[in-house]
Amino acid sequence: MAQRAIIGIPTQTLQAIDGIPEHLPLSWVMNHRYYVAVAQAGGAPFMIPLLDDEEALRAMYETLDGVFLAGGVDLDPPSYGEEPHEWCGRTDPERDRVELLLTRWALADGKPILGVCRGMQVINVATGGTLLQDCTQQLPGSIKHDYFPGAGYERDYLAHEIDLTEESRLREIFGAERVHVNSMHHQGICQLGEGLMVTAVAPDGLAEALETADGRYVVGVQWHPEMLVDDDAGTRRLFESFIAASAEFGRRAAV
Repeated sequence: MAQRAIIGIPTQTLQAIDGIPEHLPLSWVMNHRYYVAVAQAGGAPFMIPLLDDEEALRAMYETLDGVFLAGGVDLDPPSYGEEPHEWCGRTDPERDRVELLLTRWALADGKPILGVCRGMQVINVATGGTLLQDCTQQLPGSIKHDYFPGAGYERDYLAHEIDLTEESRLREIFGAERVHVNSMHHQGICQLGEGLMVTAVAPDGLAEALETADGRYVVGVQWHPEMLVDDDAGTRRLFESFIAASAEFGRRAAV
């Protein structure tokens, strides 16, 4: 049996999620759909705890062939040099610390990265970019992006179309100029990080995908493909391409 690519997926603090009783023991959790999607694409996903121990985190990182950055609560604005606005939602600074660390290590080593929703924003912040703390308030002409499950929408609800740029990795993966996506966010990309390029946009011009300009496998998408993978071939190819790139990285590193 061929060796599966080892994919690290950082967790989040349970108490950072809205509605979780604070008296519960401090816990690290993550939506199972990310792990299922990675496994179905041929990867071996592992949960990365939010340890305050850089040496332990580095040891875990060294075992990985790829890093997957999941969705979740807002990034803490001080992580990109800003004070929080009243529109900023719940944050998880410990998760920010771990994800930014892993992302910067992976960028330095050329290790593949796939970021989803918040994960795309982590990639942008890790490379020196900034975020809109609320699209409705800070993006003139913004369309609705916050189709949250708590407001009555299903997680696989196709909210709007996005346009994929020519000669982008995503355009090649999906084989289309335009695709429908789900949308469960209220923040977005403001200043673009160094070395990144926007490879998909929403009708209001908001960045919906990022890639590196140098061709490394670094892909961030603003939607939630883990909820669409069962019914969409292009989405399955997205996960499969990430696993293939991670497996290739692992083979090269082993030589």
